[in-house]
Amino acid sequence: MSPHWIDWLGYAAATLTTAAFVPQALMTFRTRDVSGVSLSMYSVFTLGVALWLLYGWALKSWPIVLANCVTLLLAGSILVMKCWLGRRASPGQSLSDTT
Repeated sequence: MSPHWIDWLGYAAATLTTAAFVPQALMTFRTRDVSGVSLSMYSVFTLGVALWLLYGWALKSWPIVLANCVTLLLAGSILVMKCWLGRRASPGQSLSDTT
């Protein structure tokens, strides 16, 4: 069993890195503009986050599991938006410009 302070260090790191991702996700949800989102980068990133989640689950490391659950939800949502909305808008054009 790890010392208690190591878990708190993990929670602090998880909170900061996940919180750093939230403003970008919220802006993407609000504007629905995915023109600046790289499909290949978000695909690889989302897969990496899923693997970190599985790694945390295998270690029973709750800071890793919780942070990556939230990040996977956000990154996965942006990836789905990119796949769905990216097909409907031409490059450089947000969805709001097409309606």
